[in-house]
Amino acid sequence: MTDLLALTAELVDIPSVSFDEAAIVAHLEAELRAIPGLAVDRIGDNLVARTNLGRTHRVILAGHTDTVPGDTSGSRLDGDVLWGLGTTDMKGGLAVMLELARVVSEPAVDVTWVFYAREEVAIAHNGLRELFAEAPELLAGDVAILGEPTAGAIEAGCQGTMRFEVTLAGARAHTARPWMGRNAVHRLGALLTALEAYAHREPVVDGCRYREALQAVHVEGGVAGNVVPDSAMVRINHRYAPDRSGAQAEAHVREFLAPFLDEGDGDDGGDRVELVDHSPAALPGLSHPLLRAVTDRHQLEVRAKLGWTDVAFFSEHGVPAVNLGPGEPTLAHTAGECLERPPLESCFMVLRDLLEHGT
Repeated sequence: MTDLLALTAELVDIPSVSFDEAAIVAHLEAELRAIPGLAVDRIGDNLVARTNLGRTHRVILAGHTDTVPGDTSGSRLDGDVLWGLGTTDMKGGLAVMLELARVVSEPAVDVTWVFYAREEVAIAHNGLRELFAEAPELLAGDVAILGEPTAGAIEAGCQGTMRFEVTLAGARAHTARPWMGRNAVHRLGALLTALEAYAHREPVVDGCRYREALQAVHVEGGVAGNVVPDSAMVRINHRYAPDRSGAQAEAHVREFLAPFLDEGDGDDGGDRVELVDHSPAALPGLSHPLLRAVTDRHQLEVRAKLGWTDVAFFSEHGVPAVNLGPGEPTLAHTAGECLERPPLESCFMVLRDLLEHGT
């Protein structure tokens, strides 16, 4: 078997910041096309490789090829620790996928490997979304496992995320005569205080405890140093658990905001609340026998995925999906990103067992 840490280093040494993944995709495509028995399709900068053995079940293993911006000078190996951009998120996971495709020649399940582009940027550019739009038949399967960094644990499903822009209206006046206007920035005070005191839910779904959140992430307002501002905007992010639909989560936020909004009259036009971005939640899906098998046979830790990941795309299409990768999630996107050998090899063995034995 190939040294997995060396294979990860090989992938790290090919820079692949979002929108600049052509080189690593070409490298992976050449490797996959050299493996006997795989049908390989390339759509844009996305690769899908599949076995077609007529097995009862099909497992999808998926991972993104891009990294966030950073030091692209390459990898550095120090004993059993590999340093470099993308080691954690998620070229270690890609190395596991590639080596599995090479060494598991007679899997007990059919397997689909998906290497997709542009996960680290706006959802509109996401390569998995592109694949679902252009060739959804290539992504059919019974379960999906994404190699997002989880330190070898199962992070089930994911929370949904939505962003709102709340614009509060005011009336302009000279700051020497502020009583003649209405200060929109001051109006934000009560709303920001309420956001700070937000009482979040912690629902348990399939044994996984999620933790919702609602918080201000951006504020804009002000005209000039001598003008009472007539408009102020706060951008709010809501993370919601998968026991709620997107419509229910949106209704909850709008209900929370209602006491701080005025309909307005005259020139101010009233306050506005706009949903500007939404990525849906995904249920854990842990009841599927394939996911139960991989969890129970190796006594893996199972926890809720509090952030959003692309498991939601699979869940939307009726495919139960979880996150399972070798990287330490707290190191993702940091200057100290690195990957240790033991979780890399452990993750490989867990997934190899699933592919070779199924349920």
